[in-house]
Amino acid sequence: MAGHSHWAGIKHKKGRQDKERSKIFSKLSREITVAAKLGAKDPETNPRLRTAIQAAKQSNMPKDNIERAINKSSNNQSENYQSLRYEGFGPFNVAFIIEALTDNKNRTASKLRTIFQKNNGRLGENGSTAHLFFSCGVILINRKDLLEEEIFDIAINSGAKDCNTYDKFYEIICKKDDFYKVKTLIEKKIENIIYTGIEWRANNYLNFSREKIDIIKKIFNSLEDEDDVQKVFLNCKIDL
Repeated sequence: MAGHSHWAGIKHKKGRQDKERSKIFSKLSREITVAAKLGAKDPETNPRLRTAIQAAKQSNMPKDNIERAINKSSNNQSENYQSLRYEGFGPFNVAFIIEALTDNKNRTASKLRTIFQKNNGRLGENGSTAHLFFSCGVILINRKDLLEEEIFDIAINSGAKDCNTYDKFYEIICKKDDFYKVKTLIEKKIENIIYTGIEWRANNYLNFSREKIDIIKKIFNSLEDEDDVQKVFLNCKIDL
């Protein structure tokens, strides 16, 4: 469900056409380049880069593309990207948080404002919707890899905040500040992790009819299709 787990968004995107696949790789490459530029080029000593590379692998991004993105951090010193957060309200007063990597914040803000306006929404000021969410680390693990008792022990011993069980995976939630510590401890015990990332989770989720959900999905997809946008979160659960 979108807004509930960004992993769902990744899985949704993976089923799109090659043109959409290229967009995904472009976003992933940008995150890898920025992560490598801000820290070491060795993922073992750069947690943000390690997470970015894992996300790329989860989306079946070729190894050559990943290496080019890392090398690009040295080749383009004049290209500076900023990590920015935008907030706004969509149809039916649904709250949005949009995370972007951009080299031109005015261009990005203008594009996002246009999307909101076209979909009966509005781009808000910083802090206008953030109070409706909390930021946390999210780690998803395949249920086939561990017993429920084992995953709960790992979650408790690593300092995680919560651990949930779903049909196909376990979900570990931790404080944002503890994310890399918890993730590193889990990686030492589990080889294959489905997804890891920092997310915005709503304090309360809104429920709408199918007709309204379809309208909300339209603005959600338009935002995700923007090149500068990395992640989109909202306080409404929608099936992708």
